[in-house]
Amino acid sequence: MTQPDSASRPAVLVTGAAAGIGRAIAARFAREGWTVGLYDIDADAVAKTAGEIGGHTVTGAFDVTDPAGWDRALQEFFAATGRLDLLVNNAGILVSGAFGEIALERQHRVVDVNIKGVLNGCHAALPYLRRTPGSRVINLASASALYGQPGLAVYGASKAAVRSLTEALDLEWRHYGITVSDLLPLFVATDMMTEVNSGSKSASTLGVRLTPEDVAEAVWHTATGRRTLHGPHVLVGLQTKLTGLAQRLSPPFVTRAIVGWISKADSLQ
Repeated sequence: MTQPDSASRPAVLVTGAAAGIGRAIAARFAREGWTVGLYDIDADAVAKTAGEIGGHTVTGAFDVTDPAGWDRALQEFFAATGRLDLLVNNAGILVSGAFGEIALERQHRVVDVNIKGVLNGCHAALPYLRRTPGSRVINLASASALYGQPGLAVYGASKAAVRSLTEALDLEWRHYGITVSDLLPLFVATDMMTEVNSGSKSASTLGVRLTPEDVAEAVWHTATGRRTLHGPHVLVGLQTKLTGLAQRLSPPFVTRAIVGWISKADSLQ
């Protein structure tokens, strides 16, 4: 662990930081001189990542489904930095395929990590966010939250819950001066795409056009820029923006037909 020079350096804590989008986010903020907390369930991987990105880092390992793990991580991070300017709830998992063919325990794990992990993080971080003027939370949701996706039913439902939680907390925490946002990217070129391709047809229809660095750039601009008229939800990538626009402007039956076509729902049976 590298101690920051002083508590004047802005500080961000990123979960799921060992690889993929989390790693890209951590690297982006490290380049800007922030103190970056890299946390992941894999202690060795996150320590290796911290060494590779350089900068001022604090590292640790815990499972986001464990509230006590969150408490320990945040106490450690705040002791090292004296502040928490930004919490990035990035850790998430995905299972894909026909709903009835996926073991229930695997689907429960998606709910636990993607929903309870974010809930735990926001709840545990609130005291530290309140002690840091102008603090923010950014939750990684997904374009799958816009409309239920065949083959990604539970994943999409979990990200829709994150989207709803983001809306509620952004309003509820307004009087604390805390801004809460979420990012909704479409498919991103990470190892998770192997799981997507194995059980969902959407990615093959639309293609994978976003990189982890694209998402990291969106996180950076959301964290450091002004809130837009679109509120707490940030659509990442042209495809996602067009999808969101079409959903707002089209009658529900048109949206349903388009999603069915994109996901080739009949082929999942």
